[in-house]
Amino acid sequence: MQYISEYQSPMGRMTIASDETGISGLWFDGQKYDRAGLVHPEQKETEFIHSAKQWLDQYFSGKKPDFTPALHLSGTEFQILVWKKLLKIPYGTTVTYGELAEQVAEETGRESMSSQAVGGAVGHNRISIIVPCHRVVGAHGELTGYAGGIERKQKLLKLEEILK
Repeated sequence: MQYISEYQSPMGRMTIASDETGISGLWFDGQKYDRAGLVHPEQKETEFIHSAKQWLDQYFSGKKPDFTPALHLSGTEFQILVWKKLLKIPYGTTVTYGELAEQVAEETGRESMSSQAVGGAVGHNRISIIVPCHRVVGAHGELTGYAGGIERKQKLLKLEEILK
C-alpha cells in the first residue's frame, strides 16, 4: 500500500509518499516527474511520513538533520546505485556529475562511466532533498539539471551555505 501526505516547505508545497518499508517519494508540487510511481495512494500520515516531516523541519530551519528517515529506493539497479552515492554526499558540499560518474565506475568495476547516464539517474530521483540530488553540479560548478527547478536548487544550496 502507498500513502501520501502534504508538507508545506518554504519553497512550496511538497508531497511525501511512503509504503510499509519507508519513504518512497518526496516531490515539490509540479516538479518534473511529480509523484512518479504512485498508484492510488491513500492519504495518511504514516510513521515514516511523520519522520520525514521532522527531517524536513530540521533541514528547512537551516540545520543539518541529525538522522535519516527510513527510505525505500525503488528504481533500476543502476538508479539505486547512483541514489546511494547521492546519500553519501555530505551536507554543505557538492560533487560534479563527472565525479559521481567516476565513483559509480569504480564501484561497478568499469574503466569509465558516462556523466550523462549518471545525470539521467540523478534526474529521476524520487526522494528530493533527503536523497540530495541538488548537491550535484556541472563540471565547473554551474547549477544544472534539477527536477524541482534551478531556482529551488539555488535556494537549497544557499540554505546549506554552499552558495552565498
